[in-house]
Amino acid sequence: MAYQFQFPDVGEGIHEGKLVKWKVKVGDVIKEDAALADVETAKALVEIPSPRSGTILQLHFSEGQTLHVGDVLVTIGEAGDKVAVSQSQQIQKQTTPIAQKQVPVPSPQITPLVVQKPLSVPSGIQAVPAARKRAQELGIDLAKIKGTGLNGIITIADVEGTAKQPALPAPEKTSGPSVGFDKFGRVMHMPLTGIRKATAENMALSKQTIPHVTHLDEVDITALEALRQSKKEFAENKGIHLTMLPFIMKAVAGVVKKFPYLNGSFDSEKQEILVKEYYHFGFAVDTAQGLFVPVITSVDTRSIMEIAKKIEILATHCKERDISSSDLQGATFTFTNIGSYGGIAATPIIPPGTAAILGIYRMKEKPVVRDGIIVIRKILPLSITFDHRVVDGGVAAQFMNELVKHLEDPELFVVDV
Repeated sequence: MAYQFQFPDVGEGIHEGKLVKWKVKVGDVIKEDAALADVETAKALVEIPSPRSGTILQLHFSEGQTLHVGDVLVTIGEAGDKVAVSQSQQIQKQTTPIAQKQVPVPSPQITPLVVQKPLSVPSGIQAVPAARKRAQELGIDLAKIKGTGLNGIITIADVEGTAKQPALPAPEKTSGPSVGFDKFGRVMHMPLTGIRKATAENMALSKQTIPHVTHLDEVDITALEALRQSKKEFAENKGIHLTMLPFIMKAVAGVVKKFPYLNGSFDSEKQEILVKEYYHFGFAVDTAQGLFVPVITSVDTRSIMEIAKKIEILATHCKERDISSSDLQGATFTFTNIGSYGGIAATPIIPPGTAAILGIYRMKEKPVVRDGIIVIRKILPLSITFDHRVVDGGVAAQFMNELVKHLEDPELFVVDV
């Protein structure tokens, strides 16, 4: 009997993906766990394996189309099996999107997706199977539901109760009218998918809901840079590339404990400030596929070498597109380091769920006055962008003053490199 394999729930609130490439064609005889297709989600490029052996009878989507959890992806059966498909399905699934000029992107490494039988993949969201199925039918994101079952498990009643709640009014369209730029010259149309789509949505949400304020300062890191240089060979012998970022992370982990609101966030629904008593720091990683923000947990308990090693590992996973979803969650404070690109200041956007982001820019040698004498020092520009609902301007300034003090005197925070 023919088996219709549905696009599985890959967890972490992800409910759609873009079909990048088919690995099979109609008539192929495959084995269980054979690769069926490559699908790009907001988190990674995943390889969808077959849940069973058999013969490919029908491919229900074309490359480039968007899949939603529960959509029939492929029909698998024995040789000779036939599957009735309505004319509307034929048109919907087999029609290839209008060809558009694409900019080539380097092929990222593909992460195998382990699919369990039946059709869903377990995720960090605890829900009974009936609730998952009902949520798919109603188009509800399980990540937004608070479970009332045993140990917080989401029940079907929780899903249906959420569905009955009045929907929020659609936001008013604020952008200007669409302009037909093609009449002025050639235009490349770039589909917004995967990580770029997720980034666009998160950044727009942040700017629309968070009142951003940015405070700028400079720090003399001459002594800290000398310390870093003295430890570079030691780090290289351990296979670690020692940059300035782990030192700054370690300093912030100590200073932010004196200004806990900067390690918090604002809960709009409950109208309260959440102050986290753990220190999980995210840092921006620029890749060919888009922007990732992996998270280093418990930075306050790690040595500088441990932080440096973790930065390397997570950044590599992001660039190879095999980063785990769990490594992209839980940040309490964020860093963006654009010093390698240049620039002296910027106004970074605060990631949703946090209250502050520290910008790090290019270090330069500058003449400064010390004890009435002009000397050349290594000066690093910094910025702190904060949620003004959570952090007052005076608090942000005090935080930056204390951070500058620590970075200028490494003995205040460097105990174990």
